[in-house]
Amino acid sequence: MWSVPPLEISDEERCELQRRVRAHTSTQRMVKRSRIVLMAAEGAPNRQIAAAVGMSEEYVGVWRRRFEHERFAGLEDRPRPGRPRVYGHDDRLKIIETVTATTPEVESQWSHRLIAESLHDVGISASQVGRILADLDLKPHLVRGWLTRPDDPAFAERAVDVCGLYLHAPADNALVLSVDEKTAIGARSRRYPTKRCQPGQVERQEFEYRRHGTACLMAALNVHTGEVLAADAVRNDADNFIGFLERIDAATPAELTIHLVLDNGASHVAKRTKSWLADHLRFVVHHTPKHASWLNQVELFFSILSRKLLRRGEFASRDELIARIMAFIHDHNRTAKPFAWTYDGSPLKVA
Repeated sequence: MWSVPPLEISDEERCELQRRVRAHTSTQRMVKRSRIVLMAAEGAPNRQIAAAVGMSEEYVGVWRRRFEHERFAGLEDRPRPGRPRVYGHDDRLKIIETVTATTPEVESQWSHRLIAESLHDVGISASQVGRILADLDLKPHLVRGWLTRPDDPAFAERAVDVCGLYLHAPADNALVLSVDEKTAIGARSRRYPTKRCQPGQVERQEFEYRRHGTACLMAALNVHTGEVLAADAVRNDADNFIGFLERIDAATPAELTIHLVLDNGASHVAKRTKSWLADHLRFVVHHTPKHASWLNQVELFFSILSRKLLRRGEFASRDELIARIMAFIHDHNRTAKPFAWTYDGSPLKVA
């Protein structure tokens, strides 16, 4: 009979201990301590546990007792004695106030050096500021963009309308086009030739480049065939957009009704555009919700265009850029397919 009775643990505690043993993020200290408790719960003696985890019998007994009296809190490290804090409560509050409520007078963001200099009365070093900020999980050197989006009362109604068009064409004599512009496409060429890839070495592209102007691409994606109709525009305004609509009108058989999916860009809601649409009744407009242009499927095609042509492409002139884009679209249309719709409306599950 063993001198130490088995350690009593609940099923929930056993599951949590097993999770800690398996988790890649657990420290080796925590893995050993969790294994000690699990083996102790199985009735293993301290000598056997010590050999299995590589720890002395004395310490195995310590962790058994600490878990028995404190449960999971007993497996954590105790605070260790050391030198008292040089910078106390008030000094830390000054650092917090500096980075959360003020901005530097000259530079645009706080650095550890600037914070230390602004707190000259505290007499703190930049490195110590960094350690305190890390302890407080404050990162004044980072910024993340966000949009203060006002509520759109018509969000659900517009989203359902647009998604319904993607799933099913309204009628046999109807065409659904997702329309938008890709602006400020730069025509750029590298100052020195690109060095092609070789065994053991990736392609190297010269950092410096020459600018040759920009282009604005207007595109209409047929959401049920995947084909794209596009045109070059000097600028993104109502006149050029109306010209593109006229091109769509001329290229589409007269018996078809044209459903346009548009965002709320200035050229799409301008008075001249609305007037033109009012005179061409076969065009039916479906606007995406405000600040939800990601519901416009043509953005998927723009992403493909950017990845496959624009990101690494070199263009010696604006005309060459436009020609290459049109050639890409022509090739795309030869094998075009509609984008597969995979979202069925079910709540997304967190992995």
